[in-house]
Amino acid sequence: MNHLDEIDRVFRMEIETLARVRENLDDSYAKALELLLRCTGKVVVSGTGKSGIIAHKIASTLSSTGTPALFLDPGSGMHGDVGILQTGDLLLAISKSGETEELMSMLLYVKKLSVPVICITTVRESSLGKNSDQVLWTPVDEEACPLNLAPTSSTTAALVVGDALAMVVLQLKGFQEKDFAALHPGGTLGTKLSVRVADVMITDEYPLLGEGATIKDSIAPLAGMRGTVPVVDEDRRITGVLTAGDLTRLMERDADFLDKPIGEIMTRDPKTAGPEELGSAAVHRMETHGIMALPVEDEAGRLVGIVHLHDLMRSGVV
Repeated sequence: MNHLDEIDRVFRMEIETLARVRENLDDSYAKALELLLRCTGKVVVSGTGKSGIIAHKIASTLSSTGTPALFLDPGSGMHGDVGILQTGDLLLAISKSGETEELMSMLLYVKKLSVPVICITTVRESSLGKNSDQVLWTPVDEEACPLNLAPTSSTTAALVVGDALAMVVLQLKGFQEKDFAALHPGGTLGTKLSVRVADVMITDEYPLLGEGATIKDSIAPLAGMRGTVPVVDEDRRITGVLTAGDLTRLMERDADFLDKPIGEIMTRDPKTAGPEELGSAAVHRMETHGIMALPVEDEAGRLVGIVHLHDLMRSGVV
């Protein structure tokens, strides 16, 4: 057996499954989104075995993007845990066959509460499908398992459907980066989504220059500001930046450079940052354009500070 060929076969089969699911998107998805948006309680995601693992992940994704959700094991549900379902909730049930006995037993209780049911299944006319308000059909001809037994293509399809629902609901609810940060206060992700440029920028005692200043005037400020000095007009509006790189290139081509005005060599229309934007966004801009610092401007274009890549790195953004 050529192992790489076998890996490629699995990739191909799962990709083909997703393509077929995509081709069969219909109005049931739009109606499912309406049910999710109308849900005033929580979304309870349920499934057994491998479908249960997928259900866990979908519930976690929904919760982290502004839709309260939790996982319910159908087996435990029939021994008391089904009590977590209340009027106003929604059940998202996942079953490849649509005939999972524990899920079907739970539906009797769910119907009494008038809790709407969305199901993800490969069999549209299954018992689960017939007893759901909306059926999200994931046609799977064959699992990627060479024995066609282990859930592979079917679980991938269910996972992507769950992700798609969560991402669209996120947008429809107007969920923003600040909301995501509030739900992820710990760890690296929390830092990246909470540190703003204003938190780390230098706001006082930094040198700045006017366009009429000479190269001689700029040498000490460049050294003091780690190689980047903002250039402003009389109203402190940013007109450019002067960098150590600008100075080096000038020295290489002109031996008589000290008395030249910096307006002749500075970088005009420089990349800038806003004080309230994410530090991670500023880092991305620096990395994209190969620069080490950004002048920070207010809404009127006036200089209010400067932010350096090293300071952002120390804050944990990178």
